[in-house]
Order: sequence, then structure tokens, then C-alpha cells
Amino acid sequence: MVKEAIRCTSCGKRVEAEKAWVEFMCPKCGKAKIIRCEKCKRMVNTYECPKCGFVGP
Repeated sequence: MVKEAIRCTSCGKRVEAEKAWVEFMCPKCGKAKIIRCEKCKRMVNTYECPKCGFVGP
């Protein structure tokens, strides 16, 4: 079984090998994982929840 890559929700970059990235549940619905790479966090890039459509930084 092949493990799916962990990607930044904002930019799609693979983050497995990165030192600084975060993973948290959507602050609105709590049903989807949001993953942010260091660059998107620093630049305050937006993300969209794939379950409820919530947009936030």
C-alpha cells in the first residue's frame, strides 16, 4: 500500500521532509485536516477547507 503524500493545503507542496509545518483541524467544521508549510504560514497565504469551504489564514 502506497502512503499518500502530505501536502500544504495552500500551495500543494509536499511537507514530509520539511522542519516547520503545522497540521490542525478546520477551525469551523473540525472535520478536515489543514496542513500549512512554513512559507505559507509566514506569507499568511489563504487556505480553503475541503469539507466546508471555510477560508482563512
